[in-house]
Amino acid sequence: MRRKHFSFSALYLALVTLITYLPIAVVIVFSFNDAKLPVAWKGFSLRWYETLLHDAALMEALRNSLVLGVASSAFAAVIGTLGAIGMARVHYKSKGMMAYLSTLPIMLPEIILGMVFMAFFSLLHLPFGWPTLIIAHTSFCIPYVFLMVKARLVGIDKSIEEAARDLGATPVRAFFDITLPLILPAVASGCILSFAMSFDDVVISIFVNGPTLSTLPIKVYTQMRTGVTPEINALCTILLIAVILILLLSSALRRKADDRQ
Repeated sequence: MRRKHFSFSALYLALVTLITYLPIAVVIVFSFNDAKLPVAWKGFSLRWYETLLHDAALMEALRNSLVLGVASSAFAAVIGTLGAIGMARVHYKSKGMMAYLSTLPIMLPEIILGMVFMAFFSLLHLPFGWPTLIIAHTSFCIPYVFLMVKARLVGIDKSIEEAARDLGATPVRAFFDITLPLILPAVASGCILSFAMSFDDVVISIFVNGPTLSTLPIKVYTQMRTGVTPEINALCTILLIAVILILLLSSALRRKADDRQ
């Protein structure tokens, strides 16, 4: 009976894995296909990666996405870290409600957030472009840093910082010498996740993007209307490798923080 149960579980796991990762494997394989149409294998080639590197529009969109991801994750790191520390040090009845509202952007559908941001920026008469993109991306990236740092602060012994204060350290000195090194892995992990979410976003960016600015997800989305070339398969393969590396780094930082705990 146990053997049958094990066989069924293994079969179910293999089926789910196949359904999930087979389309990704097909995209990776056809990114090395010499044919222009992804319907038959013509031969191994790196021509589409070379074409991708010489596509000025895609490279510019990639640079814009990288700059946007770094800027929004950096701002989110500062705001989210300070918010988590402040939330951990205050005590009032509505603290739980405030913590829930702080994580609300990651719970709302992106299309709703995009419409809200567009209406808000229009009300303020902000020019759509870099300012609106950075503000919008920072807003939905803050909860990732906030949750990471908040979870890390739970496991930190408050008496360590109190001992530093008793020895004459100022609150600022105690923060930079004691608290910040202890929460730094959580901050870094939150920044990595924020960068990945910002780099991948397309729905919110469409609502707050300017007419002359294009990010990589928007560029790929617009090309989908005219037909996808194997150049996009090469781009997806590169991004997939980058995302896997980011997730591995984030996991390593979380394990490091847990070990210090």
